[in-house]
Amino acid sequence: MNPERNAALNLAVVGAGPVGLALGLLAAQALPAAQVSVFDARPLDQDVSGDPRTLALSLGSVQLLQRLGAWQADAAQPITEVHVSQQPPSLGAALAAWVGEPQVRISALEEAVPMLGAVLAYGGIVAPLQRAWQAACEREPQRLHCRFGQAVQGLKPLADGVEIDAGIAERFDLAVVAEGGVFSRLPRERVGGLRAPLQHDYHQNAWVGTVTLGRARPGVAYERFTRHGPAALLPLKNGQASLVWCVASDDDPVEPLDDRQRLAVLNTLFHPEVGELVAVSPLKRFSLGLSAERTLTEGRTVRIGNAAQTLHPVAGQGLNLGLRDAFELVQALSRNPDVAQVLRRLEWQRGPDRWAMIAATDFLARSFTWKLPGAGAARGLGMAALQALKPVKSALARQMMFGSR
Repeated sequence: MNPERNAALNLAVVGAGPVGLALGLLAAQALPAAQVSVFDARPLDQDVSGDPRTLALSLGSVQLLQRLGAWQADAAQPITEVHVSQQPPSLGAALAAWVGEPQVRISALEEAVPMLGAVLAYGGIVAPLQRAWQAACEREPQRLHCRFGQAVQGLKPLADGVEIDAGIAERFDLAVVAEGGVFSRLPRERVGGLRAPLQHDYHQNAWVGTVTLGRARPGVAYERFTRHGPAALLPLKNGQASLVWCVASDDDPVEPLDDRQRLAVLNTLFHPEVGELVAVSPLKRFSLGLSAERTLTEGRTVRIGNAAQTLHPVAGQGLNLGLRDAFELVQALSRNPDVAQVLRRLEWQRGPDRWAMIAATDFLARSFTWKLPGAGAARGLGMAALQALKPVKSALARQMMFGSR
């Protein structure tokens, strides 16, 4: 391997979502000699700022966006507390009377941080990242390239690189695939040659939308484990919250209901602390499942973010994991000019963080489909124990904020 050639790495990023744009900006900062091209099918003048999809960002992700100059503090709602509970009956009557209904509370105050994370619309994340990337390309047009409106049709492995077909064939030293989407029960078209991923259909649907709370506590995120699946409220501004409501898909109980009926049911689900939900928006439905690449790399192609793993939203960690993928890859490339060696080590370096999050979300998601007697009680006991064991709870909070370090 020629170190001089590798110092001027020719890097292609496929996908200009949050993870792809973050990777491009990180590479522009940490790899000053690298040529960096970001490809995306959408045209550069397409306005993405109004995309209302809501995402939960960990504190680590907020700090990364601040570092990249792409953080919109005025549009974000900080999360200062997370309250997780389980809908009764979750324990035996006698046990519940003794320990109370199981719940876990994690607060920024206890963890001595300004916030646990924040809630922001997808457009409020992507638009500032895209502006920052465009500005970087304008400052250094000789090495940073904005390849919007150019859909990547395929990737072909080469002996010491990868050929990208985006209308014309071009050679790159490394291609990072960062485009992905929600889980689909239909086979998805794959960019690149990696072997079939690990997949599991949870036979659940997520209904997402916005609710209005009668007496919202600012900054509190709620998750409620019900017998049908988890339901979550992420705090927004002006007394609203983003709703994620997971139920079985085989006999979906939400689908036949109108908005008034859905609101009535939602008011029976959440912890009494939430108070009354006074309005609900029309809800959209998404299929839920796991799709995780068995390996991140093949030749000179790497997958990160949703292209590497699509997770159940029970922990709200998909984007955060993807941003950590981007950060760790660029850091490894900045420390070692040997790309082949970086890629060989990447699997081991990202493994603990990646597979711990995949395993945790998969376990929780599958637990709602178990018909075993006492499964709910066991989950409730685990929550009660977690709340009582403060060092363990704090370690979990740090894992959710920053990943495995």
